[in-house]
Amino acid sequence: MSHPTTRILTMLELLQAHHHMSGAELARRLEVDERTVRRYAARLVDLGIPVVAERGRYGGYRLAPGYKLPPLMLTDDEATAVVLGLLAGRRVGLPGEAAESALAKVQRVLPSALRDRVQALEHTLGFTLAERPGAAPGTAALLTLAAAARARYRVRMRYRSWKGDDSERDLDPYGLVFHSGRWYVTGHDHRSGETRTFRVDRVRAAEPTEIPFEVPDDADPVLDVTRALAGVPYAHEVEVLLETGLPEARRRIPATTATLRETDGGVLLSTRVESLTGMAQMLAGLGWPFVIRRPDALRDAVAELADALRAQAGR
Repeated sequence: MSHPTTRILTMLELLQAHHHMSGAELARRLEVDERTVRRYAARLVDLGIPVVAERGRYGGYRLAPGYKLPPLMLTDDEATAVVLGLLAGRRVGLPGEAAESALAKVQRVLPSALRDRVQALEHTLGFTLAERPGAAPGTAALLTLAAAARARYRVRMRYRSWKGDDSERDLDPYGLVFHSGRWYVTGHDHRSGETRTFRVDRVRAAEPTEIPFEVPDDADPVLDVTRALAGVPYAHEVEVLLETGLPEARRRIPATTATLRETDGGVLLSTRVESLTGMAQMLAGLGWPFVIRRPDALRDAVAELADALRAQAGR
């Protein structure tokens, strides 16, 4: 984004997409300083586009109410990027109907030559990533939670658990996380008094309140979600000392699979599993020496795997 005209047009697109943006945020997105942002705003006004500059602590820039920009025009590169993003998003489980309709609309307005080339790409593109069926959240709930997390205002929501039980609760949303085809929101749940993680597709309704909250300094929505998923109750609690370093362990073991903690002699792996046979296979596949802390039944599973491998080797 090196040319000033490109930056000015990008600023216009940002103001069209957002109701209000601060000078600092525009400067960051445009990779310029705030003084330059003021010049760009003045240039847009000169072009007849009513950009309103607001001063003060919560000041910034916005388009005048009621102003409608003409339809967005995309270059060939931009249109191709949009189509590729929608194709990839559909693959990893983003909301299907919205992605399909957006893809159809973009392709419909493309020049015929470019549309043929983009459709050729769609029909010949392969993925190494397995397709994941997603759970599409309600758009209203998703946007409400996102706005409340940014503005730091409490949300009152109606939630349905995996058992089908409905509950009403007040949540201070710290942030949204997309993981493995699912949308999650994490924050302080006033009903339980704890930091909790909720699937957004199970949020039946969400209404913002005017009650502000402060985000704790150690809040980490991504870490909260991965820890919550790693702690899903299963039949067996497992602790194994891996004789390796923490960076190596983190590269090989997803955070959603187990929690890892550096300790004397290596890395302590803690998790819950349904199958000890599967756990034994995972440990064997890692290739590091290990010491089983618990359960003792995991030792039997490892021994049985070793016997099975020896039998295969002798065939």
